[in-house]
Amino acid sequence: MEYRVLKYFLAVAQEENITKAADIIHISQPALSRQLMQLEDELGVKLFDRVKHRLTLTPEGLFLRRRAMEIVELTEKTVQDFQTAPEKLSGTISIGSGESDSFRIIALCIKEFSKIHSAVKFDLYSNNGDFIREQLEKGLLDIGIIISPAPADLAKYEYMQLPDTDRWGIITAADNPLAERETIAPHDLIGQKLLISKRAEAQGFKIWARESYSKYDIAVTYNLSYNAAVLVIKKMGVALTIEGAVSLYHNPQIVFRPFFPELTVNSFMIWKRNQPQPPAAKEFIKYVAQQL
Repeated sequence: MEYRVLKYFLAVAQEENITKAADIIHISQPALSRQLMQLEDELGVKLFDRVKHRLTLTPEGLFLRRRAMEIVELTEKTVQDFQTAPEKLSGTISIGSGESDSFRIIALCIKEFSKIHSAVKFDLYSNNGDFIREQLEKGLLDIGIIISPAPADLAKYEYMQLPDTDRWGIITAADNPLAERETIAPHDLIGQKLLISKRAEAQGFKIWARESYSKYDIAVTYNLSYNAAVLVIKKMGVALTIEGAVSLYHNPQIVFRPFFPELTVNSFMIWKRNQPQPPAAKEFIKYVAQQL
């Protein structure tokens, strides 16, 4: 499979129409059709179902689209990494981050680093820690900013701990009786519909809750807080989250209340162990270490 053909395939998958895709990628419609047929012959599978004037992906096509997106993204990133002029630091640094107050530190480092190295660009992704680790393993990210209960959880990575900690708690509708409390104890959550982060248990929530955990009504699990906050506003329940994930919302319809006893987690900047970094990413890691 050629990189060029994979890009053709992705264009058709996006447009669901060969003629439209051909116009976008500046190739004739017959040539594009021929490339797709050759790709199907090469793989021995049917990639599209052709219904009237619309093309839809078969299960095999959906699988190839996922892999093709990864291949194209990794290829383009590799080209960017090598486009560093020897006399001037340049390139693109890919950073994945969860929702955490600690990203304020990284944001300030990005700002000041960009003043020194104006030719360096940053590509930011927001997702949970599992996604960030996965993308690091695939080489699609240079650096991850993740929340972790302890350094022992990061044995596969080089890392530095960021100075801030985040408090776990809940976000609840402002008119929920829980909003009147200063803190939330384990038994306060009994009888509430809970929206729980998929990483909460790994970060100590079940231990914090003790015997109350078995009595909880967990209605929804989620990976990022924004959609959970929308459900809270719609009175679906209360959402477990860290304070940094909602500190920028300033929405009068919801409030954050921390846990008591306090449950805190640390943030870490991580990158793959024993893997050469592109010059720009290597220099940025060094810069952050100096600032901390």
